[in-house]
Amino acid sequence: MPKAQSTSGTSATPAQQIASFIAKFDGPRARLIRSARTALRKRLPTSIEQVYDNYNFLAIGYCTTERTSDCIVALACAANGVSLSFYNGAALADPHKILLGSGKQNRFIRLESARTLSEPAVESLIRAAVAQAKTPLPKTSRGYTLIKSISAKQRPRRNATAD
Repeated sequence: MPKAQSTSGTSATPAQQIASFIAKFDGPRARLIRSARTALRKRLPTSIEQVYDNYNFLAIGYCTTERTSDCIVALACAANGVSLSFYNGAALADPHKILLGSGKQNRFIRLESARTLSEPAVESLIRAAVAQAKTPLPKTSRGYTLIKSISAKQRPRRNATAD
């Protein structure tokens, strides 16, 4: 069983905390977050899953170390949608022109469903992001979940028109 840690000062397990973070979203969005998270854990089983329940987003990053700067990809979850964020996406070759954003570092794709993660162009970007990581993913260890921060003040996680 992978170890799980929390830096939030609560006695709830990371699994309980994540469930409570996701429960803030409307039903369809919560289902998408859960299914995308499951798909990414299967795709990156040795990564450290870092969770930030911040003001703007619930961010679930898949990292090679406990340093956030070693994040490969992350789910960025908000009331208006879920995206797969590539931490160093600006450096990725994107022959299919599916990456969005214009910042110096980050790029993202919007997830319509968890099936988007298995589309060939997206799979190719994930493989490239893993390959370009400064610190490689461990080959044999199991990853674990680390709750990094929980913001006391947050934007609403549900659209005003949702359920």
